[in-house]
Amino acid sequence: MTTETVGLFYMLTGAGPVVKFVMLLLLFFSITSWAIIFIKFRYVRKAFKESAEFTDIFWQCRNLSDAFSKAKALRTSPVARIFITAYMEMARDDGKDNKKSKIKRTKNTYFQTIGSIKRSLNRSIGVEVRRLVQLVPFLATAGNTAPFIGLFGTVWGIMNTFQGIGLSGSASLAVVAPGISEALIATAAGLAVAIPSVIAYNYFTDRIRVLDSELQSFSSDLLNIMERDIQKQMEG
Repeated sequence: MTTETVGLFYMLTGAGPVVKFVMLLLLFFSITSWAIIFIKFRYVRKAFKESAEFTDIFWQCRNLSDAFSKAKALRTSPVARIFITAYMEMARDDGKDNKKSKIKRTKNTYFQTIGSIKRSLNRSIGVEVRRLVQLVPFLATAGNTAPFIGLFGTVWGIMNTFQGIGLSGSASLAVVAPGISEALIATAAGLAVAIPSVIAYNYFTDRIRVLDSELQSFSSDLLNIMERDIQKQMEG
């Protein structure tokens, strides 16, 4: 162990109970934040990769049924999942419409079918965005509160230091420096938790915004394609 590590360990063990509690709380924030960062980074990266892969496959497929079979193999892709939801909704309505006459189906159920597909797409997009956002707000909480928690520990430690100075009657550097250095560790720990949390939160927020935009764009294109397919089925 280096001299700096030994000194840091000595200061932590010699700190007061409030400062120790603050350090334990910051340790919890740090471990949780890094766990979320690793989990969400892998999930978002895979979601981007599979969504791009499915989008390429979708535009190469000749019909929606082929795209549906491909989408089932890319279940981590938000784009593939909303496509599966919309396709199954259209297939369900087609099954209902097959029981009706062609004229009645054309006049009365076309807008109902399109409306149900729109609603299923909107619900699916909402579910996907919530899944992407899940756990990310904790990073914002850690980034906003960790510096203040650390500052609280520092202020409390400095208060105890000055109280000790008053009791000992000595204000020499040898008496003041150890207590203040112990107190400042809490502020440093708070910043160490906050900085990566804020960076990760901004990164994930940007990535989620891009994915949400892609979902909205794909949803509009898919709805247009399904409308044309339904019209052809009713006219054919």
